[in-house]
Amino acid sequence: MTECKRIAAVVTTFFPNSHAGVLVSKFLTGFATDEGLLPPRTQIVSLYMDQVHDRDVGLQLAHAYDVPVFSSVRAAMTLGGTELDVDAVLIIGEHGDYPLTPLGQEMLPRRWFFEQVCGVIGEFGRAIPVFTDKHLSYRWSDARWMYDTATELRVPLFAGSSLPVCWRQPDYEHPLDEPLDEGLAIGFHMLERYGFHALETLQCQAERRRGGETGVRAVTCLSGADVWRAADAGRWSVDLANAALAAIESGPGRLDRDQVEDPHVFLLEYIDGTRGTVLMLGDTGYVSKFAYAGRRGDTINACELHTDTGPNHAHFSYFGRNIEDFFLTGTAPSPVERTLLTTGMLEAVMISHHQGGARIDTPHLDVTYTASHTPTPRPSTARPHGASLEPVLLPEPGTTPAAVMIPSGRDGTVRKKS
Repeated sequence: MTECKRIAAVVTTFFPNSHAGVLVSKFLTGFATDEGLLPPRTQIVSLYMDQVHDRDVGLQLAHAYDVPVFSSVRAAMTLGGTELDVDAVLIIGEHGDYPLTPLGQEMLPRRWFFEQVCGVIGEFGRAIPVFTDKHLSYRWSDARWMYDTATELRVPLFAGSSLPVCWRQPDYEHPLDEPLDEGLAIGFHMLERYGFHALETLQCQAERRRGGETGVRAVTCLSGADVWRAADAGRWSVDLANAALAAIESGPGRLDRDQVEDPHVFLLEYIDGTRGTVLMLGDTGYVSKFAYAGRRGDTINACELHTDTGPNHAHFSYFGRNIEDFFLTGTAPSPVERTLLTTGMLEAVMISHHQGGARIDTPHLDVTYTASHTPTPRPSTARPHGASLEPVLLPEPGTTPAAVMIPSGRDGTVRKKS
């Protein structure tokens, strides 16, 4: 029998409905899917938390599942010993009390986490798979460094959003190596956090176009009335927006400008001439789902992306299973270059927004890759059912015993032998 892979979880903070709360917990309790509650095939053997939230449940779960909590990333990877003692690292750098950049980006320590992890990998000379949640970093130079460092150390790296592996209605995927003239994704809520999800919603379709991904030459972010002026000027397609909105069950059906507060549009100029658009429709409830529409010739295809699965957030079960497959095989289910590119797009969006809608040239986003030819595991039905809808009970904050963080046992001083 193959020995169970041992995973170190490195997170910013761990409370109900945080990304650690809905993802790391599934590696402990099981993955609630349409096919049933699937038991973990790996084992969380250590936890590092950068911050303890006032509604923390991470320490309680660590106590319940006998997971030691360490005060450094290195100790979490060595289990407090002198050798690398895990087989993979699960990084969740989302949520927490971190400052904003002048552009309004959350300064989440994803590069710092990854740098610590790679430091340990380099120290012991053993490459292990690393997953890092959402975009690689708020700063392109950090994201590029992470990608290049993983390549140099031969570290299998996987990253991204849960949106590409949630329920779709209809179950549409752009045919591999078929033309795509223009793609559009609908998003909502926060510009950076949810704008990233919308970019990955677009990119997981656009990357499948004929010729593969060629990169992005320029990015523009328009806001307010400028969004509608750009539509009237033909800079993005209202027809595609209407097709995407029509695919959303109980959605608005068609675009009504008067019902949208604080709109934004990301205009993406791909190097091969393909047009990409992300339309962010505010935070009033006008839309509360993501959707996609693409045009090739006279044909428009569209689908909604459904994440409304109740308190267990079952789309993270499918995401978690993809991550677990990656830990077991060392092969990412989708190219990490997708998330490298969307990370760079998002930074350019935030720069353009800060500069009042300026067009930002992005010669550094000449990221080329081909989409995976192997289908990514995701739900095959339009709506969740079965165990996906059953609650997975987590402890109420403060109601069960909590683990005590293990103090660091090293002072960091390295002395040469005389």
